[in-house]
Amino acid sequence: MTNLKYRLITIALLIVASAWALYPRTVVERVKRNGVTVLDTVTRLPLKLGLDLQGGMHLALEVDESKGAVTDKGEALDRALKVVRTRIDEFGVAEPIVQKVGNDRIIVELPGIDDRERAADIVQKAAFLQFQITDKTQAFEKSVARLDGILKEKGIVAAAKTGTAPAAEKAALPNLFAVGDSAKKTAGDSTKADTVAASNGPFATKVAKAPGGDPGMYIVAESDRDEIDTYLQHPDIQAALPPGKQLKWGADTLSVGTKAYRGLYMLDARPIITGEYLTDAKPNTVPGEGTIVEFQLNNEGGRRFKSETGKHVRDYMAIVLDDKVMSAPVIQSAIGTRGQITMGGSGLQAAQDLALVLRAGALPVPLKVAETSSIGASMGQDSIQKGITALIVAVVVVILIMVVYYRFSGLMAVGGLVLYVLYTLAALAGFHATLTLPGLAGFVLGIGIAVDANVLIFERIREELDHGKSVRTAIEEGFKHAMTAIIDTNVSTALTALVLYQYGTGPVKGFAVTLIAGLVATLVACVFSVRTFYLVWLNRNRGVESLSI
Repeated sequence: MTNLKYRLITIALLIVASAWALYPRTVVERVKRNGVTVLDTVTRLPLKLGLDLQGGMHLALEVDESKGAVTDKGEALDRALKVVRTRIDEFGVAEPIVQKVGNDRIIVELPGIDDRERAADIVQKAAFLQFQITDKTQAFEKSVARLDGILKEKGIVAAAKTGTAPAAEKAALPNLFAVGDSAKKTAGDSTKADTVAASNGPFATKVAKAPGGDPGMYIVAESDRDEIDTYLQHPDIQAALPPGKQLKWGADTLSVGTKAYRGLYMLDARPIITGEYLTDAKPNTVPGEGTIVEFQLNNEGGRRFKSETGKHVRDYMAIVLDDKVMSAPVIQSAIGTRGQITMGGSGLQAAQDLALVLRAGALPVPLKVAETSSIGASMGQDSIQKGITALIVAVVVVILIMVVYYRFSGLMAVGGLVLYVLYTLAALAGFHATLTLPGLAGFVLGIGIAVDANVLIFERIREELDHGKSVRTAIEEGFKHAMTAIIDTNVSTALTALVLYQYGTGPVKGFAVTLIAGLVATLVACVFSVRTFYLVWLNRNRGVESLSI
């Protein structure tokens, strides 16, 4: 009786623990409301649904070696994996999967996400932050004639014709690169300055000083940007740039008159500080400035930043993110541990994404999206419905077979099967496993394996009864002698599942996890619990002489 009491207490505790593991939780996740993705508090079952059931995005990331070879891609991906995982966690995706596959690829699965461009941008953005002082020595103006001469000498481009731009547009761009006294001409005289430019090449005719004449800041018509950028990428032009200086494009366009221009900045090559000291970043909206990202540096970074900015008071400092100048404010005084990045015309969502990648850190190597696919929510819902239908059909058929063939004992097996389903789902929820469509297949297969254990036990009990043994003895002997075959079967299946889990990916792992959870649940529910049911029945029917089996 004491043994039976402990068995019943154990089963009761397992049922309570399983119910607790499956109890709906309140979570914060991204949901779509009126076409806009927002963070919201929702109630969800703790079972994690895979991409094929919930819908979402699949991304395959590889190292981008277009700008240089990476010596140890495996190690680089290990470091990149941590950054990508942190970014995805902060992105707020419910139950994401981020894992390394082989030595050359990172797989990212984002259930419930359908904004492909935004998700891809977040996971592959380099997020390398630098602060650089703009050039004060007019180094670019002094090198324009040499740069245009190289283009002409190498035959990269024919000499540009002068006077092709409308006078109204030229009047809006004072201080074109000119020689002699013409460099001092005003906006109204800029057309004449064109005729005495240091050269008539692309750099002299298509690059102008920024309105206001701020040092190291220039503008290029948006229509000419690709052409000028092509020239700047040429090795001979790169070699001819002033030593210790860099040219970087601005992130946003600006309007001068009726035309759109892109900023071009000549910067000191040595950054005064980089984003490696950044500890926090958050978006904000400030009247008069628009959307900004406020950042904070650690103590060491704050000391360096204060020291460097103290040396450059009244100078312009470019805030450079991924080789693009976000803004170039004047340093009014020494800056400590706090600062801000002005986002220009970008919205709050762009500021949130920038703050996210800054907090997560810069990628150690550039990544590219090698493969992308999306699964619609309707397809995932259809998979769930079919999986549930298959599960219900399997359970109903198994129940009918067990009850019809094994009668009363079959009913006990059905009770064990109910506990099996409960325990398996609880195990998946408790270990935060992801339930995929192959996982549902493994779950249905597990039902057959669970019932198979009862079939072995029942057949063994029948044999003992046929040999004339009492009901109590036949039940004891049946469970005892069937355990060897049950353990052998479950161990063999578990080893196979472990191999699938170790060497499989994605769906294969989902199948293996569900199968392993089912095997453990089989021993608890269909062996331990069914035997307990028999003991309860025997305890209430002492001296019973027959068993419905």
